[in-house]
Amino acid sequence: MSTASLLAAADSAGHDTRLITAAVVGVAVIIALITWLKLHPFLALSIGAVGVGIAAGLGAQDSVKSFVEGFGATMGSVGILIGFGAMFGKLLADSGGADRVVDTLVGRAGPRTLPWMMALVGAVIGLPMFFEIGLVLLMPVIILVARRSGLPLMRIAIPTLAGLSAMHGLVPPHPGPLVAVAALNANLGLTLALGVVVAIPTVIVSGPLFSKLAARWVDVPVPELYVTTEDKEGAEAAAARRRPGFATTLAAILLPVVLMLGKAIADVVAPDSEGWIKALLDFLGTPVVALGLAVLAGMVLLGRGGGMDRNALAASLESSLPPIAGILLIVGAGGGFKQVLIDTGIADVIAEAIKGSALPVLFLAWLVAVLIRVATGSATVATVTASGILAPVAAELTSTHVSLMVLAIGSGSLFLSHVNDAGFWLVKEYLGVTVVQNLKTWTVMECIISVTGLAGVLALSAFI
Repeated sequence: MSTASLLAAADSAGHDTRLITAAVVGVAVIIALITWLKLHPFLALSIGAVGVGIAAGLGAQDSVKSFVEGFGATMGSVGILIGFGAMFGKLLADSGGADRVVDTLVGRAGPRTLPWMMALVGAVIGLPMFFEIGLVLLMPVIILVARRSGLPLMRIAIPTLAGLSAMHGLVPPHPGPLVAVAALNANLGLTLALGVVVAIPTVIVSGPLFSKLAARWVDVPVPELYVTTEDKEGAEAAAARRRPGFATTLAAILLPVVLMLGKAIADVVAPDSEGWIKALLDFLGTPVVALGLAVLAGMVLLGRGGGMDRNALAASLESSLPPIAGILLIVGAGGGFKQVLIDTGIADVIAEAIKGSALPVLFLAWLVAVLIRVATGSATVATVTASGILAPVAAELTSTHVSLMVLAIGSGSLFLSHVNDAGFWLVKEYLGVTVVQNLKTWTVMECIISVTGLAGVLALSAFI
C-alpha cells in the first residue's frame, strides 16, 4: 500500500472515531445538563445538538442549519399530530366520552387483567397507525384508566406503549417494515403473518410482565392531564351529566384508524393504481388529514353526545394547546438533534464497519439496525440503512428467511430509545417523569421489545 493510501486510511479512521466520540459525548452532555444542572430539555437539546455538529466537523453554520431543518421537519409531522391529538384528547375528556370508555374498560376487567387489556388495546390501535398518532389518541385513556383503577401509572402505560411500539417495528403496513420489505424484496403476506407471530410474545413480555417491574422501579403519581367531570365532581355528578354513548365515542376514536388502514390496504392491493378511489384513500389516510378529521368528527360526535354548545367546544379546544407547548418544543429539539447526527454521516460509518462481518445473518441484520438506531435516534434511518446493507445477502436467502430478516431489522430499529429520539421526549412529557425514570421504564421497555423480537426471529428460523 502506498504512503498516500496509508494516510487516507488513517484520516478516514480518525474521522470515524471523531464522529462516534462526538455523538457519545454529546448524549452524555445532554443528560448531564438536564439531570445535574436542571436545564430545560429544550435548551439542553439545542445546545447539545449544535455542539455535537461542531465537534463532529459539520461546522458551526451547518450544525445550526441541520438542527433547524430537523426541528422544522419534526414539527411539520409529529408537531401537527401532537396538536390535533391534544385537541381530540381534550374533547374526549370534556365531553364525557373518556369517562364512558374508561368506565367500560375498568368495569369489564379486574386489576389483574386490566394491563393485559391495555396491551391489546395498544396493539389493535397501533396496527395501522404511526406510533405518535396512537400515543396521542390513547394517552387520555391511559391516564384516566390509571387514575380511575387505582393501579400504578406504569402498570397501565407500559403495556399500552408496548403494544403500540411492537406493532410499529414488526408488523406491516407500518412504514418501517414496508421499507424493509421493498428493499429486501420480501413477501409482504408472509412477513405480516410472521410479524404477528413474533409480536404476540414480544408484547406480553415487554408489556404486562415488564410493567410489574417498571411500577416498582418508578412509582409516580398520575399526571394532572385530561381531568374529567368525574374527577372534578365525583362519579354521581358524572353519571347525572349527559355523556356520549360508548359506540359513538369508539367511532370517534377509531375514525383515523380506519382511514389509515384503508390507505394501507390500498397501497398493498393496488400500489400502482392511479384512479380517483386510490387518490381519495391516500389523501384521507395521510396521518395529518386522518387526525384532523378525527378532531372535526369529535366536535360533532363527542360535542353533541356530551351536550356541549359552541362556546363549550371553543373553550375546550382553546384550553387544549397551552399545556403541550413545552412538549412541542422538546420533541422538535429532539428531532433537530437527530438530524444533526444523521447529517454528520455517523450511520454510514457504522454501516461500513459492519460490512464483511462473519456474524450469523439474522443477528447481523439486527445488530446493524441497533447500532444505527442508537447513534441517530431514528428507527426509519436504521431500517433503511440496514436494509440497504443486507440487500445483497437477502438475495441468497429463502423467502421465509428474507421475511425473518425484515423482522430482525425491525426489532433492532426499536432498541435503546434515548435522548436523541423525539419519541423519548414525547413519552417523558406526557407521563410526567424525569429523564432517569424514563430511561428505567420506556427505554428498558424498548430494549426488551428489541431483544425479545430478535429471540422470536431466531427461534422461528430454527424451525422454518
